[in-house]
Amino acid sequence: MIRSMTAFSRREERSGGATLAWEIRSVNHRYLEPSLRLPDALRDVEPAVREALRKRLSRGKVECTLRLTGLETQAAATVTVNEPLLASVMDAVNRVARLAQQPVAIDPVDVLRWPGVTAAQDVDSEALASRALALFELALADFVAAREREGVELAALVNQRLDGILREVERVKAVLPQLIEAQRAKLRARVEEMVGTPDRDRLEQELVMLAARIDVAEEIDRLVTHANEVRRCIKEGGNVGRRLDFLMQELNREANTLGSKSISTDTTQASVEIKVLIEQMREQVQNIE
Repeated sequence: MIRSMTAFSRREERSGGATLAWEIRSVNHRYLEPSLRLPDALRDVEPAVREALRKRLSRGKVECTLRLTGLETQAAATVTVNEPLLASVMDAVNRVARLAQQPVAIDPVDVLRWPGVTAAQDVDSEALASRALALFELALADFVAAREREGVELAALVNQRLDGILREVERVKAVLPQLIEAQRAKLRARVEEMVGTPDRDRLEQELVMLAARIDVAEEIDRLVTHANEVRRCIKEGGNVGRRLDFLMQELNREANTLGSKSISTDTTQASVEIKVLIEQMREQVQNIE
């Protein structure tokens, strides 16, 4: 199965006061070019994400964005008070007040600033990273499936154009013998009109050379061969985008030669139509991985 290089997927998960959301999107590109946007708290997952992309994809400009919202995005989600230490601090303050024989104004905020009185419960970074990677695998699976679905559509479009090319080829093949014979008769008549009684051997040589110049059987055979190879690549699937792009160039080369050897409006029109179909295919092929 062939795959498109254009796709989009999104996965979101909310758990433990935090929401994780992955978005993956891509457009066609000659090589695989990942671009990651990650929150600072989850920068450590970048190598694993890049490795997962490398294993599943071969081409495309891929943008991966991870959004993290909720309490766990803070350095401390909750604050706890060390009550035994707080009681000890308060006792010390009261003793100082008794010794000084004067009341001491106590600011609760100042007490909370005493080292060890409060403690922040840090986010479990490893657990959060594990959740982010698991969610990314789901988003990546959706992304690849979207590429494959679009690949099916691209394959159908390319096959339709191939059918059109082969129809034009058959049309040329059907009229080619008559066109060659008509051209030979035309040349013979013109020579006889100019010379009267031409050298028959020399005339036959010229007719053979003319037939060779206007014979497009080789170009037709190559068009058919290249079209069949395109079908084979599409059926085989995998990372065939570059191969298909090369075949588009070869098809276009043969279509140009067919046009340059044209000796009638039929072959000229066929050549133009084939080149139009090839260009339409080329636009689709450039989006195949």
